[in-house]
Amino acid sequence: MLTIHAAADTAAAGTAVAVDGERVAALGPAAQLEAAYPQARVRRWRGSIGPGLLHEGPLPDAPSARERVHALLRLGATAARPEHLADPALRAAAGRVMLAASDRAPVLEVGGRADLAVFSAEGECLATVLAGRLVHRRA
Repeated sequence: MLTIHAAADTAAAGTAVAVDGERVAALGPAAQLEAAYPQARVRRWRGSIGPGLLHEGPLPDAPSARERVHALLRLGATAARPEHLADPALRAAAGRVMLAASDRAPVLEVGGRADLAVFSAEGECLATVLAGRLVHRRA
């Protein structure tokens, strides 16, 4: 299903992202993408949309590997350095949600993997999308 992630406030809109499956189909102003993809589901977020973050340090402490990975998703991370995912349990938990192991900061580009995050004006992560799947949303 094609989904457009767009800022709810057009003054803070910036770039909207059209996601088809696990890939970025298009980038641009929300109105332009909505006109180009009238059949798309539109998710409007109260924040700025951009690439997810690269988590550079060890994963936060938590009782389980799954909870440690989820702590990254709550921060807007869509990738972590490979050396911090070396533990087999962490690697498996990261793989289940498709958290990337990478030394590079994620970028949003047409045809690239749809790894994005939505941040409030205060810098709080409101949503994290990995490979086109919404994996964290703040209530």
